[in-house]
Amino acid sequence: MELNGQLLLTVLMGVFLVGVAAWLARIENWRSYTPLASGGVAAGETGEAHEEKPGGIVRWLTTVDHKDIGMLYGTYAILAFVVGGLMVMLMRVELIDPGQSIIENTFYNSLLTSHGITMLFLFGTPIIAAFANYLVPLLIGADDMAFPRINAIAFWLLPPAALLIWAGFFPIENLLPAQTAWTMYTPLSAGVGSGTQANAGVDLMLLGLHLSGVSATMGAINFIATIFTERGSKVTWANLDIFSWTILTQSGLILFAFPLLGSALVMLLLDRNFGTTFFAVDGGGSILWQHLFWFFGHPEVYILVLPPMGIVSYVLPRFSGRRLFGFKFVVYSTLAIGVLSFGVWAHHMFATGMDPRLRASFMAVSLAIAIPSAVKTFNWITTMWNGQLRLTTPMLFCIGFISNFIIGGVTGVFLASVPVDLVLHDTYYVVGHFHYVVMGAIAFAGFAGLYYWYPLFTGRMYQRTLGKWHFWLSMIGTNVTFFAMILLGYGGMPRRYATYLPQFASLHQVATVGAFLIMIGQIFWVYNFVVSWIDGPRVEDGDPWNLDEYGMKTGEWQWLERRIDTSLAVPDGGEESEPEAATDGGRRVDDGGSPGADVDTDD
Repeated sequence: MELNGQLLLTVLMGVFLVGVAAWLARIENWRSYTPLASGGVAAGETGEAHEEKPGGIVRWLTTVDHKDIGMLYGTYAILAFVVGGLMVMLMRVELIDPGQSIIENTFYNSLLTSHGITMLFLFGTPIIAAFANYLVPLLIGADDMAFPRINAIAFWLLPPAALLIWAGFFPIENLLPAQTAWTMYTPLSAGVGSGTQANAGVDLMLLGLHLSGVSATMGAINFIATIFTERGSKVTWANLDIFSWTILTQSGLILFAFPLLGSALVMLLLDRNFGTTFFAVDGGGSILWQHLFWFFGHPEVYILVLPPMGIVSYVLPRFSGRRLFGFKFVVYSTLAIGVLSFGVWAHHMFATGMDPRLRASFMAVSLAIAIPSAVKTFNWITTMWNGQLRLTTPMLFCIGFISNFIIGGVTGVFLASVPVDLVLHDTYYVVGHFHYVVMGAIAFAGFAGLYYWYPLFTGRMYQRTLGKWHFWLSMIGTNVTFFAMILLGYGGMPRRYATYLPQFASLHQVATVGAFLIMIGQIFWVYNFVVSWIDGPRVEDGDPWNLDEYGMKTGEWQWLERRIDTSLAVPDGGEESEPEAATDGGRRVDDGGSPGADVDTDD
């Protein structure tokens, strides 16, 4: 009976997806407008010219404008970030005391699973897609993405993916959330026995992950095609910007990694619902899942970190008063990371009893991949050396990225060593190391990009003081939380436990205090962005950061200048008022006491 119910649910989900596809296909004139970087009017596929976009909700449901889709990706990612953050705060509250039972252990396990998947697949990848969609065409001089409709479809696959992944938390009878952790290790995830993992909630989560992978793959194909075929006449491989290089490399990684994950997920679904034995003990074995998962899983780390590296490499020179040091070497190191990332997956499996000769080879490659990351770090520091630093909010987050990335990278080098890994594997040390990279580096680079391009996205300037508060709370909270986890790992505290021995209580309490500092910082950030979008001082020209003075005004700001000069559009948010301008490190202007009144040049 249970098997029939799962089969029926799978069929219904397939019918739903087919219905969504049919609805999308019936939308007429998807490309009835083509937004041009120059602001001109374009003819659609029918040859009919249209001068403006549709308004209201129709615009957002039918848009193929890369900028609109970038905003949709960004909104989606921020909502997922909030959901994932609330999940982890519930976990941290539970961990304040060894015997605390605010939430049940099973619910803790479900939060643990959903938090990891949410942050990696529903926040990490989409927030990068948001930057890439909005900026890459502007940076390379393209009118739009190579395949605008595919671009839109790739995004609209994500909302149902999120609903499927979170379906177990909805008040649906007999539907439980997955409790497999984000790695979904077999035989647990295969639903062996009569435990909760045989529940349909796991199947829905696997389907949602598969949809997110299809979305990422479609986006990757689009970015590769766009960068190869849509570049302006003056944009060559020699002068292609560093952010576009990282997006191109990331897209290549996605093309090789995500289809493998999708195949493994289908195999796991077949094991769960149709009696196959791909990962059964008497079939392929549970270790097969680990090999397939980590062949995707470790490139996924670099899928998430390479574009943030590109953001830092792009933004940091703007506030250092000089061009990026060793640009070619930064590009070469990006490509090297892309290649080497597929040869290190088994360092996650040193404790599985694999052949010592294989362990040695994977240890060597895992240590070698630290070299291109070190090259990037050297170039970032050298760019700042003797530069004319302007400690704006984007610059502070770039510096925070570098410092956190150094800690996260060095702690990762220890895990690449077999003897050390055998001691620290599956302890909180791994959690601390990983989160130094994910929160301390990837999120910090994302914040640097959001603050730097905020005037481009909104036509307004944020409140400088709140931006600084956001940085310092996030920086202090990140180091307090995750350094405490590293110490917990050295003490022998295993990961994924809802209860623990009393001797670990003090460090868990420190980590929880740090987590609350991070949360408060994000409240400052959300408030700042929302209020500034509604009532922040308007940007008067296309150079809010005073980049002309350093000869660093790039394509996206030139586009903004043309947009302002020709009065093509009024930025979303708020009503038009008397023009005001304020910057965090740009030109000093009078702001008339607006929310961005606390402004100086930081020179």
